[in-house]
Amino acid sequence: MELGLKGKNVVVTGGGNNIGRAITLAFAAEGCNLAIAELNREAGEAVAAEVAAMGSGATATVIDADVTDLASIDVMVADAIARLGSVDVLVNNVGWTVDRLFMDKSREEHVKEVDVNLWGAINCIHSVLPHMIERQSGAVVSISSDAGRMGEYREAVYSACKAGVIALSKSLARETGRYGLRFNMVCPGLVVPPQSEVASSDSMWAQGMEELFTDEVLERVKRAYPLRRMGTAQEVANAVVFLASDAASFITGQTLSVSGGYTMM
Repeated sequence: MELGLKGKNVVVTGGGNNIGRAITLAFAAEGCNLAIAELNREAGEAVAAEVAAMGSGATATVIDADVTDLASIDVMVADAIARLGSVDVLVNNVGWTVDRLFMDKSREEHVKEVDVNLWGAINCIHSVLPHMIERQSGAVVSISSDAGRMGEYREAVYSACKAGVIALSKSLARETGRYGLRFNMVCPGLVVPPQSEVASSDSMWAQGMEELFTDEVLERVKRAYPLRRMGTAQEVANAVVFLASDAASFITGQTLSVSGGYTMM
């Protein structure tokens, strides 16, 4: 299948770790030009070096970005346009949570979940939308979660935010379809990165999350999936790349779960 992505300009937020890294490398394999929008420059630079070593004709540049800060994102988008010439695709990948019961979480943790998972997507879309509307072209793929489709135990506010990303994207698909813009969502299952890939101290996987997912817990997780195994970051990235591509040119406002059949919604 011809995806029609070669030479396209793509912004991936949080492209330096786990699913974001896999998404960046998957677009690079298609010959795209990438802007890795990262809070942790070192993590972004490591992935940019991987892109350079691929020999696919892709390029990657790292731009400092804090998705919770609209001013930072306005600068990031302007910088990406200046460096790449345009933005054809935006991938809202950044996410954060801490696995605890609703009443056991602090107010600060709830606020951070909303700031990162919902306001982060709003800020990035708000900044790039005028550019895409002017060009009458653009695809936005946001990483949501099955937690946002069905609610998830110990992830109440995170679930609410991810549901918000789905509704936001569907609404914008209706508002901006007349300009040729498309909005779609990908909902991964649990993807636990190898500790060697956790390059950023800001990653939730560097803040105690991995300690919760022991081998015993992961075996229980696998049994909850009809396919009886964990998914990979690469499998999530494949879905993102497809939805961003010309091969999906008549797909908008859709939510695709890449979670081994966990929800089947």
